Amino acid sequence: MSLNDPKKFTEDFMAYVKAKNPGEAEFHQAVQGSVECLADYLIKHPRFLKAKILERMVEPERVIQFRVPWTDDNGNVQINRGYRVEMNSSIGPYKGGLRFHPNVNLNIFKFLAFEQVLKNSLTTLPMGGGKGGADFDPKGKSDNEVMRFCQSFMTELARHIGPDTDIPAGDIGVGGREIGFMFGQYKRLRNEFTGVLTGKGLGWGGSVIRPEATGYGTVYFAEEMLKTRGESFAGKTVAISGSGNVAQYAVEKVLDLGGKPVSLSDSNGTIYDPDGIDREKLEYVKLLKNGYRGRIYEYAEKYNVAYFENQRPWGIRCDIALPCATQNELNGDDAATLLANGCILVAEGANMPSTPEAKNLFIENRILYGPGKAANAGGVAVSGLEMTQNSMRLAWSHEEVNQKLHRIMCNIHEMCVKFGKEEDGYINYVKGANIGGFVKVANAMIAQGLV
Repeated sequence: MSLNDPKKFTEDFMAYVKAKNPGEAEFHQAVQGSVECLADYLIKHPRFLKAKILERMVEPERVIQFRVPWTDDNGNVQINRGYRVEMNSSIGPYKGGLRFHPNVNLNIFKFLAFEQVLKNSLTTLPMGGGKGGADFDPKGKSDNEVMRFCQSFMTELARHIGPDTDIPAGDIGVGGREIGFMFGQYKRLRNEFTGVLTGKGLGWGGSVIRPEATGYGTVYFAEEMLKTRGESFAGKTVAISGSGNVAQYAVEKVLDLGGKPVSLSDSNGTIYDPDGIDREKLEYVKLLKNGYRGRIYEYAEKYNVAYFENQRPWGIRCDIALPCATQNELNGDDAATLLANGCILVAEGANMPSTPEAKNLFIENRILYGPGKAANAGGVAVSGLEMTQNSMRLAWSHEEVNQKLHRIMCNIHEMCVKFGKEEDGYINYVKGANIGGFVKVANAMIAQGLV
């Protein structure tokens, strides 16, 4: 690899990664996004190169893959595939969510786990990075079917996790119901009540604000970004994708700060409410999505607003965009449209929702752009706070947890500014998040020797 030219260094390193991990497009994308930011820093700090920190960081410490047999309500045997990628434990036990979705595979979990390592580092909490889940789709399944699947999944996963080893949480397709079923099975298998999962119910070890944390944290981070330009959410029009917990609580916090959220979406389409999604409408969304597991077009029917089938909200004129759905949901054409419509800030509530083309357009046009590994770290931050409460056998109040979350997001912002501020004063949050997250992990890896 070239040790003088950052571009050539990145090309050489990515050739190495792709040769060892063929066909894993999302993993390649995540690694390349980080290496492009780190290349110049690494060349200037050769001790990290000598120790081959980057080569070690892109190689999971452990990959677990297993079959998950279960029976449906008709008595038919079903087989799914389970995963856990334990990526890096240099600054703490593995921490990261479980995702149940029919389209997941090892490539997706490696990308998510790699991102999680840097994200967890940025929180300043003692957490390593991991990710996992299964190609199981909870949609359309009865509670009993979900329970049987979760119990079978945890029967194998329980061998590999623990409160001081690996502490999974929820992610897409894994909410309070699924966490409850898995926790119950772990407790039965191990005969112990420990904080092995986060996202638990409040009556049995959970933390207040955990469901709200990612959405709240994304908006807190965006608020700090706006402050660097003397701006605020007050009076701003905000386009939001997704309609699960992250999007719902992003809407809630935007309302708290005086903004006007105008969109939500799901895999079928987008609703656009030009009058704004107020608190009454938001309560309907929570009931629709969390209670009845309905579709977002039902909002359009109830409130007589526009519904765009099979579209994301990025054609809507807005000041601020918060992609809170899934990876690569916002492409280069979407980014160009947002810029043409006057968008001044994009903060990612989802993991890697912007394609490389979109990311580059945002940075080239010098708008405020907060990548997911920084902007959506609120979820794992409060998971870390839940771990702390479990260890101490106590529970903090709503106000205490919210204050700690706000402070963590402000600290992450400060870290991004420290490592991302360029000579012309522009804050490259992508660069800042990657370098800031990397340095803490890299120093720990060097201190612990060749492991």
